[in-house]
Parts: sequence; structure tokens; C-alpha cells
Amino acid sequence: MRLLLTGATGFLGESLVRRFLADGHQIVILKRRTSVLPSLIASNAAIVCHDVEDGLAAAFVVTKPDAVIHLATCYGRSGEDMMTVFETNTAFSLHLLQAARAAEVALFINTDTALEKLTNAYSLSKRQFAEWGQWLAQRNEFTFINVRLEHMFGPGDAASKFTAHVIGTLLENRLEINLTKGEQLRDFIYIDDVLSGYQTLLAHYAHNTVNGYIECDLGSGEAITIKDFVELVHTLTKSRTKLNFGALPYRPGEVMRTQADTSYLKKLGWRVQTSLADGIQKIIASEKIL
Repeated sequence: MRLLLTGATGFLGESLVRRFLADGHQIVILKRRTSVLPSLIASNAAIVCHDVEDGLAAAFVVTKPDAVIHLATCYGRSGEDMMTVFETNTAFSLHLLQAARAAEVALFINTDTALEKLTNAYSLSKRQFAEWGQWLAQRNEFTFINVRLEHMFGPGDAASKFTAHVIGTLLENRLEINLTKGEQLRDFIYIDDVLSGYQTLLAHYAHNTVNGYIECDLGSGEAITIKDFVELVHTLTKSRTKLNFGALPYRPGEVMRTQADTSYLKKLGWRVQTSLADGIQKIIASEKIL
């Protein structure tokens, strides 16, 4: 298949490009002119890159993709205001979807968050686009799959992410790390299992297009407290860092539980292959190599 991906310069995007290329798919990257491309993409003549500034409609006319994998997002973690978050996660996404529909692309896979809609500007803007996708898919002949992604982790992820921050801090044996009480329950899923989730959806719906909207949770299906997660990392890294649970307050509107319902993906034959402990060990091993 010929796949058009947004967000290919991120951790998940670059990982999916690698996996899809290995599967024999043709890859089209939709990017901004200012984007810094990973070496894999920049040096691979088999990957077609199209700049957003040249027009979304033109991207589909020129590249003729069979499906869209939409990963691009703005978390709002770098001081972006509400309008910037909205314009990236909702407005741009709608323009992309509109261009895909005009080009009669039958399959659109969107990456959403597992957070509740009103948690923050990021989750609100992501959910708003998913709802637009649902509304449109129910009125037109195409498939919109909304992937509600849980807390993904793996080697090479951004150091600012919670899992990477905790593992990096404890590996460095810093004097201490301040944390909340850690009562929040989170569903952590290793990157390889995330990739296989997208592969499963693509393989199934490439040949079994069902017009309409599909909501799909992508996580391990198990929830663990933040405290238990940090203590597990502390044990596996053999760290001497002092864990100051309760030193930080919970954020306003703190989400106390997220957990994926993986029944839909399991019906398609998908299963989690990497345990939380094994995933952490793989990150530790990769950090030691560096």
C-alpha cells in the first residue's frame, strides 16, 4: 500500500516508518519545510516527502495514497497557546481529512489520546477532531479509525516524557527525584506493541473496508500506579536515587486512572508481546550502550 503519514519526525512516526518500510509499503511523508528529518527519512530515496506549504490537496493529487496515518500533534508542553494547539490538532487535522476525502482515500487512521476530553487543551482539541471524524465517517463512504493511545514508552523517546525522564534520572543516580504520591493508575505500552497495533489495523482494514467510525484503544490493557512504576524502575536500574513521593501536588484536574480496553484489537488477532518490566529493561540496555 501507499501510505501517507503525518508526524513522521516524532518517536512514534519514525518508528512506524521503519516498520511499514520493512512490511513493503510505500511511504509518503507530509511535513513542514522547517522540519528536521531523521536520517532514516532524509537518506532514503524510497520515501517521498511533501511539504504542507505546497498544499494538502496537491499532496494527494501527486502522491495518490491508499491510506492516511495521522500522527502529527501539538501537546502544548512548550508554552504554545490554546489557538496554536487547536490549529494543529483540530483545524489542520480537518483540512487533512477534507483533502483525503476529496481524493477518495478510503482509510484514515487517526491517533488520539486516552485522556478524558476536558483534561487539558491538548485532549480537548484531539477529541474535537475525532468527533468531526466520527460525524463525517457516518455520512460518507470511508473508514475513520480513532486510535486512543495510552502511555507509550521505548528506547529513543523524548527525554521530556514521563517514562523517559524517570528512567534517565534513576539511571544517572541523581540525588533525589520529587514525585506526587503516585496513586494515579496508568496503562503503559511498549513501542513494539504499539507498532504491531497499527500494523494489525492496517492489514485488516486494507482489505475489509467498513464505512463508518471505529474507536480503538491501544494499550497494554493493564493499569499500574505511578508509584509502583517508579519503584519498579528503581529496582531494575539498581538506582541509589531517593524517591520523594508526595513532594509534588497533583495537577489540577489530575486524571487518576487510564486503562485501555483491548478487546477490539484482540478480536483482530493482536496481543501484547512485551511486559512492562521487559520494556524497561530494553530501555536500560539501550541507555547503557549509549
